[in-house]
Amino acid sequence: MPTLLDNKGGPDGARRSESDDSRAARHPEKQNRPDTPLQRKPSWIRVRAPTSEGYLETKRIVREGRLTTVCEEAGCPNIGECWTKKHATLMIMGDTCTRACSFCNVKTGLPGALDADEPRRVGEAVAAMGLGHVVITSVDRDDLADGGAAHFAAVVKAIRAASKATIEILTPDFLRKGNAADIVIDAKPDVFNHNLETVPRLYLSIRPGSRYYHSLRLLERAKERDPSQFTKSGLMAGLGESKEEVMQVMDDMRSAGVDFLTIGQYLQPTRKHAAVDRFVTPDEFQALETIAKSKGFLLVSSSPLTRSSYHADEDFARLRAAREAQLGGR
Repeated sequence: MPTLLDNKGGPDGARRSESDDSRAARHPEKQNRPDTPLQRKPSWIRVRAPTSEGYLETKRIVREGRLTTVCEEAGCPNIGECWTKKHATLMIMGDTCTRACSFCNVKTGLPGALDADEPRRVGEAVAAMGLGHVVITSVDRDDLADGGAAHFAAVVKAIRAASKATIEILTPDFLRKGNAADIVIDAKPDVFNHNLETVPRLYLSIRPGSRYYHSLRLLERAKERDPSQFTKSGLMAGLGESKEEVMQVMDDMRSAGVDFLTIGQYLQPTRKHAAVDRFVTPDEFQALETIAKSKGFLLVSSSPLTRSSYHADEDFARLRAAREAQLGGR
């Protein structure tokens, strides 16, 4: 769930470190859209700019490995905390996405060729950071015949060869790519994650290049093909969805066998992106977590700063414990 780090911006939370020309280069498809208002963030959203030694060390490893992270590309507000602990979500297949979702701050355009050496470098970086659990995500690669599925599988294989880390993948939807997703599922990551992002009614405006029921079916396919894999999905709150719509998506996810649900606040990257409809309070997030748990998810993380890979290592341990407890009760 891409977000904006609220660092040394102005009182409206706007990012001052990125020029209008730079934003236009990242999002050329959005430049003809009218500006949307940037709301001041409430106190429970704001975080400190990262400065720790651990953060700088993680940054060094990422730079030396010539790696891309969604933490930076999407402006995640948790980067300081996560990188201090040497937890980084690596983004493979380049930094340029073929989609133009109205919520996302990742650059849009025509990506370059895949880097055949990337899997090795990712494996080495995971080992260098000493990760016990790693999250790998990617841009959408609609330009590739398999959507990048084989590259995902190669990265999983390289991590297995270099490290004992458990592996969580956060994949694109492989829309119109036939059975390409099976290649990724068969690589046997420990967690198969694909975010539905929002409710079906908002797909046309928020996620226009995707299809809700295709994404739902992808999650169901992962669970059908390999029941041992945990499946995970996430939602953004504050885009104009109703509580009843969110509850229906929860039911859809459970019907598809999703084990782990994350819900976090949508934050608007620039004035050209979808506007924040409202800031959902911590109490409302807690209520959504209670509802989701009652529907049978093994694990639920719901808070303003929750993101797909936030505390992923700790959550994976909790997921395994929850499954063991469930199986032990049968």
